[in-house]
Amino acid sequence: MARARVRYGARTEQEIAATRTASARFPEIWSTGVVAVWETDPDAVAAVLPPPLKPAGHPLVRVNISKVDLPGYPLGAGSFAVFAAHGTVEGWYPLVMPMTHERALTGGREVFGEPKKLGEVTVERDGLAVRASLARHGIAFVEVRGTAVGYLPVPEPARRTDFYFKFLPAVDGSGFDTDPVLVHCVRHEKVRRLEGVTGDVVLRESPYDPVADLPVLRLREITVGEKTSDQSGRVVERVDAQALLPYVHQRYDDPLQAHDAPPEGS
Repeated sequence: MARARVRYGARTEQEIAATRTASARFPEIWSTGVVAVWETDPDAVAAVLPPPLKPAGHPLVRVNISKVDLPGYPLGAGSFAVFAAHGTVEGWYPLVMPMTHERALTGGREVFGEPKKLGEVTVERDGLAVRASLARHGIAFVEVRGTAVGYLPVPEPARRTDFYFKFLPAVDGSGFDTDPVLVHCVRHEKVRRLEGVTGDVVLRESPYDPVADLPVLRLREITVGEKTSDQSGRVVERVDAQALLPYVHQRYDDPLQAHDAPPEGS
């Protein structure tokens, strides 16, 4: 009697190579998304950046809320990021990246160090009315709403850099198991449709996603459009573990955050 394959057993070299080949041939995947960019408190931006990242030329926040046309099932994907610099390289440092499926978390977190978390992502269009939101723990902590006001020129393909910290918390709960590293993730984006939106951004208080600490002081733009992108990452340097430790709570739902007071004046 033939023995059934034990699927948790070791894969052959041919099977491993086939997986790599299939990943390399992944087709273009288009998403429909809402992007909002605003100027915020420069001290707040500086406060959330772990070294060696520093504030860039302008204290900007960028929120991207998208529905991705993955084969078989749609994916909701979001990012809340601040503008930052590493040496001469400018890019975006995401504080939280809600995803609607576990499958979207694993590769990004384990390979690149992306701060992905399971959440609810909504992108709605009713005629000219546009609404998009990011929610976790029953709180829509970011909501973008407005009215589409006309098509914009389709931009040329662009290159964008995101900064991530990749690390493993120590087994004994103190520090890290290995030195953390800073990753530059480069994305090449293509846009096929883009519309301007007149509206606003609402940030709601959440103890687990405290984005309200980065208020909308001046809204620069809201757009809705369709785009596709690829990405590749590389480790650019090892970072000081003790300098990164005070920021590790950004990655996790620290229960102590439930006792944090809202920012003064909110």
